[in-house]
Amino acid sequence: MELKFSRDTLLKSLSHIQGIVEKKNTIPILSNVLIEANAGKISISATDLDIIIVEAVKGEIIKEGSTTTTAQVFYDIIRKLPQGSQVILTQINEGQISLISGKSDFKLKCLPSKDFPQTQDDVEAESLGIDSTVFLRLLNKTKFAISNDETRHYLNGIYLHTSEENNQSYLNSVATDGHRLSKSKVLLENKTVFEPVILPKKTLFELVNILQEEKTNLKILSTKSKIKFLLNDIILISKVIDGRFPEYSKVIPVENIFKLNVNLSSFITAIDRINSLSLDRKGALKILVNKGLLKLLVNDPSAGDGIEEINVDYNGPEQQIGFNSRYLIDVGGIIEDKNLLLHLKDPSSPVLINDPSDINSLHVIMPMRVA
Repeated sequence: MELKFSRDTLLKSLSHIQGIVEKKNTIPILSNVLIEANAGKISISATDLDIIIVEAVKGEIIKEGSTTTTAQVFYDIIRKLPQGSQVILTQINEGQISLISGKSDFKLKCLPSKDFPQTQDDVEAESLGIDSTVFLRLLNKTKFAISNDETRHYLNGIYLHTSEENNQSYLNSVATDGHRLSKSKVLLENKTVFEPVILPKKTLFELVNILQEEKTNLKILSTKSKIKFLLNDIILISKVIDGRFPEYSKVIPVENIFKLNVNLSSFITAIDRINSLSLDRKGALKILVNKGLLKLLVNDPSAGDGIEEINVDYNGPEQQIGFNSRYLIDVGGIIEDKNLLLHLKDPSSPVLINDPSDINSLHVIMPMRVA
């Protein structure tokens, strides 16, 4: 095998696979990237057995062939080469490949390509088409609410499913950790048969990294066990989480009649500032709200106490509610409007949060007991 690449083209492809390749692996071949050149095409593949990524790469095929080499070493060398330089890869033997660029000459260790796991493309389903920028926004609206509790594995991802509302089809993204929930939806141009899936956290974040670079139409195919994404020259296939996502609609409040409208910047800045006093990991925060005024209170035995006051528009009775301040900051980070709208009921009921500029997203936060 002998191939010639632009360093910049090769680097872009290698950057897409770095998060998938396990740095420390008991199976050596899984630390490698597969390079294949045949039938006039060059592709680079990586897998951790749960996720597979295959990307077509532009380059010149001088001699066809295939091999695998350590992904991290390969990526680091290419990353440190000068921009605009050319890279020539030549197979010396089954265990070694030559990498030459300018005056740089490396001999990299290889493992046989026949030992690389088969990148089986067996996801057969109707494809759902969506703009990649729209899908990225959908994921970003909900990903922060994913649970890190491994004992409830079915919460360790985003629940993707379609719904029909007023004769229109939507793709929904939902995440919850049991203490908060975020949901967002986008309108689909066409009604599509889409198998509901829980997209694993690792797959999600790798997909987000790719979508931030690739602006085009995305195709998604889902089955009960796998999901497949087609984006430009990239194919990403992932196993999905085997489990039942909770009936999340039951926890979305419908009786929260008291509305609190607050300037987003003032609210989040004040929370962040007063949160300096909260030394525990939960960031416990007490909110006292009355007509026209909201008070943020923190009392930490070892750090001290503080009060922040913000003018608000509120139509309900005086209430005192405890929150995890981190949850409020996370929601504030994805709100597009200059204001934040909270729907309240009473101190022990979940709070519904809306973005006035995004009617298709909502967030629910459970109150917490604050001394």
